[in-house]
Amino acid sequence: MMLSFFDQFMSPTYLGVPLIALAIALPWTLYPTPTSRWLNNRVLTLQGWFINRFTQQLLLPLNPGGHKWAVLLTSLMLFLMTINMLGLLPYTFTPTTQLSLNMGLAVPLWLATVIIGMRNQPTAALGHLLPEGTPVPLIPVLIIIETISLFIRPLALGVRLTANLTAGHLLIQLIATAAFVLLPIMPTVAILTATVLFLLTLLEVAVAMIQAYVFVLLLSLYLQENV
Repeated sequence: MMLSFFDQFMSPTYLGVPLIALAIALPWTLYPTPTSRWLNNRVLTLQGWFINRFTQQLLLPLNPGGHKWAVLLTSLMLFLMTINMLGLLPYTFTPTTQLSLNMGLAVPLWLATVIIGMRNQPTAALGHLLPEGTPVPLIPVLIIIETISLFIRPLALGVRLTANLTAGHLLIQLIATAAFVLLPIMPTVAILTATVLFLLTLLEVAVAMIQAYVFVLLLSLYLQENV
C-alpha cells in the first residue's frame, strides 16, 4: 500500500518507451499563438499582459547586461508553471517531481551565471568568496564555507522544487485515500476530509505557481551577482 503512494512519481512508459519527453513537450502546445490581427482576443491579451508584467518585475534589479536573459527566464517560468499546474490534474505525470529533470535545469543555468561572472568581472566574482573585513585567522575557513555554499546553490534549486511538489502530491493522495475509505464508515468525517482536500488542492495550485516563480527569481538573483 505504501509503495502505491510513490507510483505516481515513476516515469510513465508505453511499450517500453518513456513518455517523459511527451510530458515535457506537451505544455508548449497549450499556449495560444499570436495572430497577425490588429486586435487580439482576451486570452492573448491576458497572456501578453502577464508576460510583460513578469518580465518587468524580473528584470527590475538587473543591469542592462542581464536583460539578455529575459526570454530564457520568462520561458522557463512559464514552462515550469504549466508543468506544475498540469501535474495537479488526475491521472497525470508531473516531470518536475523528478530530481534529475530539476537538476538538469538548475545546474547548467547556475553554471552559466558563474561563468559570466568569472569572464566579465573575475575580481568581483571571486570577492564574494571572502567578505570584506574578515579577520585573518578566519580567511581560510570562510573561503571554504563560501565555496561550499556556492556549489550548493544548484542543488538547493533542484531539491526545493522537487521536495515541495512531491510533498504536495503525497499529501493530496493521502487525504483523498482517507476520504474514500471513511465515506462508507463515517460520512460526516469523510465530507470534512473532502473539504480539507479541496482547500489543499487550492493551496497546491498556489504552490505550483510560487515554486516556478521562486526557481526563476533565484536564478535572476544569481545572475545579478555576476553581471
